[in-house]
Amino acid sequence: MQQGQGTGLLSRMPLYARILLGMGLGVAAGLVFGPSTKPLDTIAQLVLRLLGALAPALIAVAVIQAIITAEIRGRVALRIGWLLLSNTTVAILIGLGVANLLRPGAGAHLPHPERAPGVGTDVVKQLLDNVPDSLLRPFVENRVIGVVLISLAFGIACRRLPEPKRKVAEDLVGLGFSAVLEVLSWVIAIVPFAVFGKVASIIGSHGFHPFVALGKFVLAVLLALLAQTAFYLARIRVSSWVRPLPLLRGTRDALVLAFSTGSSTMTMPVTYDRLRSRVGLRDQSASLGALVGSNFNNDGTALYEAMAALFIAQLLNVELSLGQQVLVVLTSVVASVGAAGIPEAGLVTMTLVFTAVKLPTEYIALLLTVDWFLDRCRTVINVIGDMTVASVLDGPTKAAEAANDGSAPSSVLTSKPEI
Repeated sequence: MQQGQGTGLLSRMPLYARILLGMGLGVAAGLVFGPSTKPLDTIAQLVLRLLGALAPALIAVAVIQAIITAEIRGRVALRIGWLLLSNTTVAILIGLGVANLLRPGAGAHLPHPERAPGVGTDVVKQLLDNVPDSLLRPFVENRVIGVVLISLAFGIACRRLPEPKRKVAEDLVGLGFSAVLEVLSWVIAIVPFAVFGKVASIIGSHGFHPFVALGKFVLAVLLALLAQTAFYLARIRVSSWVRPLPLLRGTRDALVLAFSTGSSTMTMPVTYDRLRSRVGLRDQSASLGALVGSNFNNDGTALYEAMAALFIAQLLNVELSLGQQVLVVLTSVVASVGAAGIPEAGLVTMTLVFTAVKLPTEYIALLLTVDWFLDRCRTVINVIGDMTVASVLDGPTKAAEAANDGSAPSSVLTSKPEI
């Protein structure tokens, strides 16, 4: 009876609490058993291998579903696409810049992977290698750019089907998405065991030195996220009538919810409501920023993944060439496209980013010890990015003034989020 109660208590604990428990037990095991804990690293390798196997399918169905269900047309779609792409690109460049400048992983000297990344700098060749030469190869080799290209093609094709067939395709993709998410939830449930195994192995073999570097990495990520926030606020100030401080005050409920839940999708209704009722954006702008942004905008996640790749490379004393860093940028951008609706999105898509530059994915388990906190921080950045898109779409003129001029735009959405 007591054993059942203990199991129930463990299952009711939030994921981050179980990760912290796994980390604490891993530290204790590493200190007590020393180098003999090295075989425990196999647990982390197994969990990350499972995540890597699920990642291409998750990205594919998420991208196809987002394209089929999106209800944006014409020039508005192009403008939103440009805003999202430019925001994400700036975020990744900020992340790479901070990681290259501060080098938080330098000096840790963890053991080299069996197959270290190559040092080639031919960016064109690397890009061509990611263009699929078959429908299945990108899924087998975890090439995220190829996966997204194939998914975009099928998503656009499904949109062009007659309405009855399009509805069938939407239902089938939605069913597939739900099924893969269910399998993902099983893998996520054993992530704390991976943390336990990785922490015990590192502590037993290398002591606390790698975790000092990990603390520097957390500070570097927070600095990069602050820099991205500054970019957002500057863009809002220059490109819209909205003023940054009143925007943050009016939407603080959404920001607190984003940090507490770690999900921009769950925060979306509150984001929409606060942009409308407290900031005063037009319905069209608030809808597009909140609804479309929560489905496609993952700037904080993309920034984090780029920094994580460089951090692990620095821990292993492996230099990523300029060409490989360009590949990290491209992979992070395209991986973030389908990440919004996926639980623990950064963890899932990071396996694809690491694979692109041949970094060992088992070291992602080391990042899990701090990911629960950084996930909440980057979700806040994702939501501020949604607000930035909404504010810039609203233009330089406030809604009331536009109404007086008779120039208020009509909505391009067939539906809007429910509050």
